[in-house]
Amino acid sequence: MADFNLFLDELRNRIPLSQVISKKVKLSRKGKDWTGLCPFHNEKTPSFIVNEHKGFYHCFGCGAHGDIITFEMKANNLPFIEAVEKLANEAGLQVPRANPEDKEKREKRTSSFEVMELAAKYFHKQLSLVKGQNALNYLMNRGIKQDTIAKFKLGYAPSGSNLKAHLNSKNINENSLLELGLISENDKKKRYDFFRDRVIIPIMDKQGRVIAFGGRVLDDSLPKYLNSPDTPIFNKRRILYNLSNAREAGYSRKQLIVCEGYMDVIALDMAGYENAVAPLGTALTEEQIGELWKIVDDPILSFDGDKAGVRAAMRSIDRVLPILQPGKTLKFVFLPDKLDPDEFLKERGKEEFEKLLQNAKPLADIIWMKNQEGNYLKTPEQKAKLEQDIMNDIARIENKTVQGYYQREMNNRVWQNLKMNKNCKAKSKFGSNNRVQQSVQKIVRPDLKEDNILLYDIIAQLIYCPKLVSKYEENLLSLNVKSGELKELLSLIVEITSESDGVENKELIAILKKGHNKLLNIVYPKVEIAYKQRLEEFMVDGEIEKKINIMRIEDLDLEIKECLDIIKGSDSVEKNVSERYFALKKEKESLLNDVNDDF
Repeated sequence: MADFNLFLDELRNRIPLSQVISKKVKLSRKGKDWTGLCPFHNEKTPSFIVNEHKGFYHCFGCGAHGDIITFEMKANNLPFIEAVEKLANEAGLQVPRANPEDKEKREKRTSSFEVMELAAKYFHKQLSLVKGQNALNYLMNRGIKQDTIAKFKLGYAPSGSNLKAHLNSKNINENSLLELGLISENDKKKRYDFFRDRVIIPIMDKQGRVIAFGGRVLDDSLPKYLNSPDTPIFNKRRILYNLSNAREAGYSRKQLIVCEGYMDVIALDMAGYENAVAPLGTALTEEQIGELWKIVDDPILSFDGDKAGVRAAMRSIDRVLPILQPGKTLKFVFLPDKLDPDEFLKERGKEEFEKLLQNAKPLADIIWMKNQEGNYLKTPEQKAKLEQDIMNDIARIENKTVQGYYQREMNNRVWQNLKMNKNCKAKSKFGSNNRVQQSVQKIVRPDLKEDNILLYDIIAQLIYCPKLVSKYEENLLSLNVKSGELKELLSLIVEITSESDGVENKELIAILKKGHNKLLNIVYPKVEIAYKQRLEEFMVDGEIEKKINIMRIEDLDLEIKECLDIIKGSDSVEKNVSERYFALKKEKESLLNDVNDDF
C-alpha cells in the first residue's frame, strides 16, 4: 500500500477503536456508543464517549477528541509515526514508506470513485429507458418498488458495450475501466462491458461510495449472479453489502441480520429490516465478521433451509472459531421448507420471521449440531469420536478464556447426551407442568435388535416433526420392518397423521399415550433428544430421507442376493430375473450416491 492515506484508512478499519481504548479505559455500552471515565482528566462521572460507527472519541469534560491514532499518541505519549507503527504491528500491517508517487495515487483513487459513480448513474438511468423495460418488469414482479430501486440505486446493464462507449465519451481512459472491473478484455485484446443484460446492484463502502457492482440475470441462465472482480478500491473479503445503510439501524436495534445475498437484503429492507447485510458471493470472512462486531456483539446469520445453506453455516463456524473473543459471537437462523427470506416473508409474514430471530440458535448449539448430526452413536468408539471431533473444533479457539468456557459447555453436553445412565430417564424441555411430561415419568428403552436401530430413529423423528409423515408415507410402508412393535407404531403414526391433517407433535404424543403407551415408550427417549437440541424441520427431513435410503439399500441387498442365488442355481436364467437383477443394482447405486452426498 504505497498510498499512505489509504494505509491509514485500512489501519482504522482493521482495529476497533473500542478495543484500543478499553486497554486504558473501562468502557460500558450506552446505545450505539461506549462510555467511560476520561483518561485525560480526573472525573467521577463518565463524560468520555467512543463512537465506533464514526471512528472517534470525545470527552465532554475536557474536550479531548480524536481517532484511534490520536488516542494512541495521547494515551501513550508517542509521536505520530510510532503510534502508527504500534497499531500497524497490532493489526498485522506493514507501514508503507512515502515516495513521490503517493500524490498521484491519491488522485487516481479519488478519480476511481468518481468513475464508479458515473457508471452507477448510467446503469440506474437505463431502467427508465425502453431497453431497460424487461429489467424494470423483473424488479416489479419481485415486489421491488420505485422507492426501493432509488434507495439501493438499482439499475440495468444493456447488452453490448454501451457503458464503455458512454464513459469513453466522457474522456475516461479505457485502462481505468479495465482496472475497475467495468470492462473485460479477451485473448484477442478486444474489450467489452463486463456486465451485460443484467439487473445491476451497486456495492458501496462504509462511506456510501460506489466501489463495485453485482449483476443478476433476468432468466435462469448461469451464472445467476456476477460480481465485480477485486480492484484497487474493492476487496470482496472485506466488504458487506448494504453496511453503509444498515449501521445506524444495527446500532439502534442492537441487531444485525446477515443474509446470503443482495436480494435477501432488499427483501428484508422492504419488510422493515433496515439492519440487513450480506457477504459478496463467498462464505462470511474473518474481516467481515470483524466489521459486524464493531456494531453488535452477536449478529444473526440467516440461512436458507437447504443443504447449501447448512454448508454455508458450517463454513461460517470454521471462520469464526479462531477469532472468537469474550462477548463476541454469532447466532444462527435456518429458514424452513427451503425458503429464502423473500419467500418466507411473503408466505408466512413478518411476525413469524420475528419469532425466528428471537429464537436464533447460539454458536454452541450449531457446533454441537455440526458434529452430532448424522452420526450413529451406538458404540463407545463412536461416542469417543464425536467427543474428539467437538474438542478439536474447540481447540481452534485462540482466546484461552473463551476456549475454556466452550470446553466446559461441550463437556457438559457430552456427559448429558452420551454418558447418562442407559435407562435414559426422560427429562423433558417442556417444563414441570406439561401434561406430556407428567404422563411419561420414567421411560426405559427396550432392547432393540441392530436392524431396528435406523427405524427407531426414523419413527422418533416423525413424532417430533409429524408434518413429514405424508412426504415419506409410501417409502415408510414399503420398508421391510422386522420388529412387530415398530411396525405397529409406524402404521399408527401414518394413520393418525392422515386422519388429522396438521397434527402437532404434542397432540400426536397425547394420542399415542392414550392406548399405545408401551409403543410410545420405545422411541420417546430419542424424541426427547430432538426437543433438547431444538432441531429444525429441514434437518430432521434430511436425516429421515438418509435413513430411509440406508434401509432401502439393505432391502435391495437382500433382493439382489435372491436374484444371484437364482442365477447361480440355474443353467439358464430367465430374462425377467436378469433384468430385475440389473434394475436393483442400478437403484442401489443411485441411493448410495444420495447417501454419500448427504455425508
